[in-house]
Amino acid sequence: MYDTIIIGAGPAGITAALYAARSNLKVALIERGIPGGQMNNTSDIENYPGYTNISGPELAEKMFEPLENLGVEHLFGAVEKIEQQGTIKKVYTEDDVFESKTLIIATGAFHRHLGVPGEEELNSRGVSYCAVCDGAFFRDEDLLVVGGGDSAVEEAVFLTRFAKTVTIIHRRNELRAQKLLQDRAFANEKIHFIWDSVVQEIKGDNRVQSVVVENVKTGEVSEHEFGGVFIYVGLDPVSEFVKDLGITNESGWIVTDHHMKTAISGIYAIGDVREKDLRQVTTAVGDGAIAGQEVYKYITENC
Repeated sequence: MYDTIIIGAGPAGITAALYAARSNLKVALIERGIPGGQMNNTSDIENYPGYTNISGPELAEKMFEPLENLGVEHLFGAVEKIEQQGTIKKVYTEDDVFESKTLIIATGAFHRHLGVPGEEELNSRGVSYCAVCDGAFFRDEDLLVVGGGDSAVEEAVFLTRFAKTVTIIHRRNELRAQKLLQDRAFANEKIHFIWDSVVQEIKGDNRVQSVVVENVKTGEVSEHEFGGVFIYVGLDPVSEFVKDLGITNESGWIVTDHHMKTAISGIYAIGDVREKDLRQVTTAVGDGAIAGQEVYKYITENC
């Protein structure tokens, strides 16, 4: 029996474990990969306080290191379902069942991929899913943004701070983004558009050099030179295992209050899996700190 089980060892989960363990709680941290989450897929982080520049894997290692001396149990496994039995939370992985008084869900989210040739091979070599994270690395480059929703348009405008030009490619002949964002994009002289088109292939030797594009109406295929591709075709939460608990919205994001509490007493959600506006390492750390304190309060008052 644990005081709290934290599912996911990204920056949110690590921080929650740190705060809970320092409150002398019995803590287990379940992770299906290496600690750090999506930080491990980021070559350079320049917007985390205290570091001018640090690699994602190095920051993940520095964050995780203190847990080893605090008695946090690090368990490997993919959580398949959660059951509420009275006040006890049961966590099922493929091999084991764990019980806890409280639960913190920190499983994050993943960017939808295009699934085209070159995308995986050139990931972090010109292919990115985060303009805020990587935009400054593309100064004076011609960039392509894939998508037509709020995120795509907003990030395209952001990228004009660094890029020579930014081209938005969208499979329709009009954007889906809110009108205010569209107006900003259309008014920006650096932003251009390729309508009714999709990406067929991303090409380059060790770095993005060009993109093959197909017009979905005419079938015409063309190749364009770009120094980077930013993909915004959607983000999905890792929340399938809690879909029957009634704590998610219609898109699968876990709904919480500002104390990170879900609709079920004793279950909290933090980081990118939570319904929120900004998904960054810094906001994940803030969520984790709050949840780590909240589980201590819950156990003190209810257990």
